[in-house]
Amino acid sequence: MVNGLREIFNSASFPKFALRLRISSNRRRHRVLAQDVFRRIFCWERKRAERSGRCFLLMLVHVESILQANQSEKALSEIEAAVSSSTRETDLAGWYRESAILGVIFTEIGEGNWKALESLASAKVIASMRSKLNPEQLNQLHISFHFFPEKGDDSGLRVLASTELYPDLLERDEERKFSRFVKRSMDIAGSLAALIICCPLFALISLAIKLTSKGPILFKQERVGRYGSRFTFLKFRSMQCDNDARIHREYVKRFIAGEAHQAQVRHTQDAVYKIQSDPRITNVGKLLRKSSLDELPQFINVLKGDMSLVGPRPPIPYELEGYQIWHRRRVLESKPGITGLWQVNGRSRLKFDDMVRLDLQYAKTWSLWLDIKILLRTPRAVLFGTGAY
Repeated sequence: MVNGLREIFNSASFPKFALRLRISSNRRRHRVLAQDVFRRIFCWERKRAERSGRCFLLMLVHVESILQANQSEKALSEIEAAVSSSTRETDLAGWYRESAILGVIFTEIGEGNWKALESLASAKVIASMRSKLNPEQLNQLHISFHFFPEKGDDSGLRVLASTELYPDLLERDEERKFSRFVKRSMDIAGSLAALIICCPLFALISLAIKLTSKGPILFKQERVGRYGSRFTFLKFRSMQCDNDARIHREYVKRFIAGEAHQAQVRHTQDAVYKIQSDPRITNVGKLLRKSSLDELPQFINVLKGDMSLVGPRPPIPYELEGYQIWHRRRVLESKPGITGLWQVNGRSRLKFDDMVRLDLQYAKTWSLWLDIKILLRTPRAVLFGTGAY
């Protein structure tokens, strides 16, 4: 197995800088990798699967309570050997969480084999453990399975909620704990200040909406937050109440798939990816959208913690149906925001894939200074209506 790993690490398909194996003599015999090595390989396998679309299965064996009761090296070695024996030659076993959770990555599996593989792997682990643990310890054993990409409900939300498949994101959040606290403080202070300052504007816009069209002042819509959590998204209503949502749904489907046509604006070379001359929008709504004033109620979402001042735009649940696997990372890596790199770099003039790349770039390079720079660039984008239609 060790020679096989060396071949993988030295192959052209694996990054040269990748990993230095740190396997103890016992783990070398049982083919069990240390936590940092296993997690790096797991994250690499997940990112590869995002692009290839091929499936894999992560099995997690929770042994913390057993090891706490029996802290001998022999018990540790026997548990590692039992888990390792449940793997194929092409699979990888290692510590998902050191001395607490053992993990096995079953690679290159077909969708039809998921349940069969789950049952077989679980049975093999339990059978191996039965000869090494007493009945009481065996009852403390807990095994969970996580498929990637995971099959969820029609909206695909369940795939976004399985944090076990994204340990690197949790580690990154922990490393940025203080910075995230400062970011949240900025969100609270900024949204409060905006709501107070914009009170007169709220009153004027509300009056204009009420006098020119029937219906509520605020438009409420279910959106998807980080890890698939849902929340009620607020905007000033810019459309007629009785409208056909299929117009937007069909357009979004084509836009995500890269099939939406560019619409020329004012006979210039500029083009936008947005529904033009939408019959559902009111006259006041056109002004609100062009000036981005319809977004003001989202400061309430920021104050409640559903959103941040800066981050990716929160998608509508049905948008996720058209997402490719790698697109989903935009709602995993950052809390959604009012403004972001997309808004200050072209907005509706960008293709969907370009928007996702900007969201991922933001998450990867995030810092408090980057948020400040985006916030400083936002007024200019709003004033000139860059990409707003």
